[in-house]
Amino acid sequence: MRLRALATTALALALMWLGWGVYFVAPDEEAVVRVLGRATAVPAGPGVHWNWPRPMGRVDKLKVREAKRLTFGFTAPDRVLGGESPAAEARWLTGDRNVVHVRLIVSYAIHDPLAYALRFRNVESVLEASGRSALLEVIAGMSVDELLTTGKVAVQQSVQAASQGLFDRFETGATVLSVSLEGVSPPSPVREAFNDVASAREDRDRLIREAESYRNEIVPVARGEARTLVTQAESFRTAEVERATGEGDRFRAIATAAHSNRDEVRTRSYLETMERVLPRMRKTILEPGQSTIDIDFLRRELTSPPSGQPQ
Repeated sequence: MRLRALATTALALALMWLGWGVYFVAPDEEAVVRVLGRATAVPAGPGVHWNWPRPMGRVDKLKVREAKRLTFGFTAPDRVLGGESPAAEARWLTGDRNVVHVRLIVSYAIHDPLAYALRFRNVESVLEASGRSALLEVIAGMSVDELLTTGKVAVQQSVQAASQGLFDRFETGATVLSVSLEGVSPPSPVREAFNDVASAREDRDRLIREAESYRNEIVPVARGEARTLVTQAESFRTAEVERATGEGDRFRAIATAAHSNRDEVRTRSYLETMERVLPRMRKTILEPGQSTIDIDFLRRELTSPPSGQPQ
């Protein structure tokens, strides 16, 4: 009886132990299954599975469809509560030897559960060190002005590429999904000066935009006026050339006629000149055959004013 009871108890304990090997994998998970320290070639997918319980077997469930994140320059609780990280944690040295405070988030996901679970004892520390190294490399190659103004997008892209390169180099089994630069700010003692510089740059850019806008407005108008003036000048030139050509042709015709009919032209010119001159002159008409002239009459005619004019 005692042996039967012991056997029954041992069987029950064995069944219970084997029952502990049943496990469930959620839809967003994959399980790395190990037996006697050796992992299976393919991770277990979603559903109910069985594996040898501990200490013979081990199952590590990983959320492969979950986006994980690494924070640099601040900690997640501080960010949620609105606090600030210690200054030493957020300080980074730029390429021109200036110190800035950078806050960065690297989002990643697991694409190779076997490498993620088996290659390193603490893979998250390796990922954090890789991301920090990538961030240091990128910031060290940029100036503080570029970081504070136009280089934010370049930082995100460069850090993502550098982090992914280190993740692949160390075979961490992780893929960088995105990099978000939460903020870049100068240290507190010089923050006001940096803000003044940034404001001056904004004013410069605003003035440049206003000047370009004015140029875009005034240049077409000036070009239109220039085309109008050129058209008017060409029209005036054409009219003057045609007028001068006509005058020249008329003068040549007159010269030709004068050359061929000199006596007629001379007589006509004389008559036309007399027609213009004689009406303005005082005239005395003598009858033909008169041999004497009254000198007093001529003197009176010469000294008296013409009719219609004051004496």
